[in-house]
Amino acid sequence: MEKLKNIHPGEILLEEFLNPMGISAYKLAKETAIPQTRISEIVKGRRRITADTALRFSKYFGTTPKFWLGLQDDFDLEEEQHLIFGELSNIKTLQYDVA
Repeated sequence: MEKLKNIHPGEILLEEFLNPMGISAYKLAKETAIPQTRISEIVKGRRRITADTALRFSKYFGTTPKFWLGLQDDFDLEEEQHLIFGELSNIKTLQYDVA
C-alpha cells in the first residue's frame, strides 16, 4: 500500500480556507497584520505555523489556535518519524511491573 503524502498546514490553509472563501494571501496578510511573505511561505510549505500565526488565524477564521498548532504538530511529527524511523525501530519499550 502506498503511503499518502504528509500534508503541510499551508496546503490546508490554501485548499480549505483561502480558495473556498475567495481570500487572497495578500488580503489575509493585511487583515491579520502578518507579513505577506510569511503567508506566502506558509502556503508553499516552507514555513511553520507559529503560536503568533495560530492566534491570528484563529481570530480571523473563527477557529482555535490549537487547530492550527495541531496541524503543524501533526505535520512535524510525521516528518520527524520518517527521518528517524530506523533509530526508533532500535529503541525498546520499557517494561515495568505495576504493583
